[in-house]
Amino acid sequence: MKLWQKNISSLAEVERFTVGNDRHFDAMMARHDVLGNMAHAIMLSEIGLLTESEKEQLLAELKRIHDTVKSGSFQIADGVEDVHSQVEFLLTAALGDTGKKIHSARSRNDQVLVDLKLFLRDELQSLAESILPFFALLQKKSDEFKDHLLPGYTHLQLAMPSSFGLWFGAYAESLVDDMIMLRAAYEVVNKNPLGSAAGYGSSFPINRTRTAELLGFADLNHNVVYAQMGRGKAERIVAMAMANIADTLARLSMDACLYLNQNFGFISFPPELTTGSSIMPHKKNPDVFELIRSHANRIKALPNEIMMMTTNLPSGYHRDLQLLKENLFPAFGILKDCIAMASLMLENIAVNDNILADEKYKYLFSVEEVNKLVLQGMPFRDAYKTVGLAIENGSYTYDSRVAHTHEGSIGNLHNKEIAAAMEKVLAGFNFQQTNAALEQLLR
Repeated sequence: MKLWQKNISSLAEVERFTVGNDRHFDAMMARHDVLGNMAHAIMLSEIGLLTESEKEQLLAELKRIHDTVKSGSFQIADGVEDVHSQVEFLLTAALGDTGKKIHSARSRNDQVLVDLKLFLRDELQSLAESILPFFALLQKKSDEFKDHLLPGYTHLQLAMPSSFGLWFGAYAESLVDDMIMLRAAYEVVNKNPLGSAAGYGSSFPINRTRTAELLGFADLNHNVVYAQMGRGKAERIVAMAMANIADTLARLSMDACLYLNQNFGFISFPPELTTGSSIMPHKKNPDVFELIRSHANRIKALPNEIMMMTTNLPSGYHRDLQLLKENLFPAFGILKDCIAMASLMLENIAVNDNILADEKYKYLFSVEEVNKLVLQGMPFRDAYKTVGLAIENGSYTYDSRVAHTHEGSIGNLHNKEIAAAMEKVLAGFNFQQTNAALEQLLR
């Protein structure tokens, strides 16, 4: 029996198809469903739809259910459609008619939405916290290898001198911008949809501001129609934020695969972090980076998958939205695993010395020679032509010393400024306020 059923049961094939894998992903939101129920119960008592005694009974039972979630013993029973039904059935079994009252002034639509928002909010915080040590590692390596030069490329052709300080630091600063997008996604998610009901509000005098406060939301989804229209949009925005992080990881991984290649020979890793070949005993393959690259590229496809799954949906709830969880939820764990593995690899990276001493890199310094002539008073175009002709006629000479001092260059990495930018972005999440509200709710 389903909560929404009356006297007619669904055909078994219809039930199996419509429920699909939803129970598995719903179980991941069990904690969040309990929290939403607790806030809703407190609000219902404050507007007179529950007595003080009924509220206390519900809160006590919800805390017990929360304990089973924390311990890992919570399960959605066979024949129960979803986590929302399971929690309500447990409340009803324990409290009788009082348990049945929990659904007053609410639809399963806004119940799903509040669970989803709370789940995404938690996952975004976890993701942000997993990025920080990786960012710190990149900055540490940037400082450690600031004097190790390597070739810079454009069009995969030799261009100008770069350094490992710049290379590591570039990916650190990329994470700052990725974190800005993650914070934007967090701000979209951190709005309370509870009370929007089926998308058209309620005739009960509910206090949506109060449930937002209890659940640590920064604001409301004010318009009840938009609260439901935001389903799909919120997932897409979150997926885009994740895709930006994935793009940073994919590009770093591609660089690492190239730099490990013997024809480049810039870096190496301990044998236990690479893999071998079944027939070629010399092989040390960068499988970790190749898999990070592939996982990251799959995550980069997520926003488009969600966009296509929600294309041309009119306002209001549609069952299409159920499937978004199957694409989005696993991506959080995958992305955090990729960050952890990239950290493991870079923590153990070895950078080769004197890479640019090889004569094949001599043309990297052509711009340096042009600039020397300009500093002596020659117009840039004339200096460019002079060095170009010297390269053509074989008279080109160069000095491999570089002295770049401007902001963000080889000799002035600006890592402290990049760290300050990350701290500023992180402060904007205001995780403390949200976490404090939930701790208070559970007391």
